[in-house]
Amino acid sequence: MSHALNESTIQHVIERAQALAREQHFAINIAVVDEAGLLRGFLRMDDAVPGAVDVSIKKARTAALFRTDSLELGVAAQPGGAIYTLEATNGGLISFGGGVVLRDEQDRVIGAVGVAGATVDADQAIALHAANRT
Repeated sequence: MSHALNESTIQHVIERAQALAREQHFAINIAVVDEAGLLRGFLRMDDAVPGAVDVSIKKARTAALFRTDSLELGVAAQPGGAIYTLEATNGGLISFGGGVVLRDEQDRVIGAVGVAGATVDADQAIALHAANRT
C-alpha cells in the first residue's frame, strides 16, 4: 500500500475486495473512506443488495473515526458495554465486522474500508483482505 490514500491505493483496495468477493460468490458493496471518515471510493457490485450501501459506508466511517476495526469496537458497544450507544453517534455508525482500518507503511491510519452484503464473517474477511492484512 502506498504512503497515502491516493486514487491508486483506493482502486487497489476496491479491486482486492471485489476479487475475493467474486471468488466466494458474494455480491458486495465496498466503501473506502479517508482518515476523517469521508467517502473517497465506492463500488456496488452487480446484484449487491441496495440496503448494504449505507452499511458499508458506516462500517468504514466507524473504523476510520475511531482508528479501530469495527469488529473490535462491537465488543464494547454491546448493551452494558463501555461504549454502548456508540452507533447513535456521528450520524450513525456500525460496530460489527466489515469495517477495517487502512494504514501506511509507518503504521499511520490513512482511512478505512467497509464491506457489506455477504455474511458478517465474510464481510470481515474480505475487508481484511482488501486492506492487505491477511
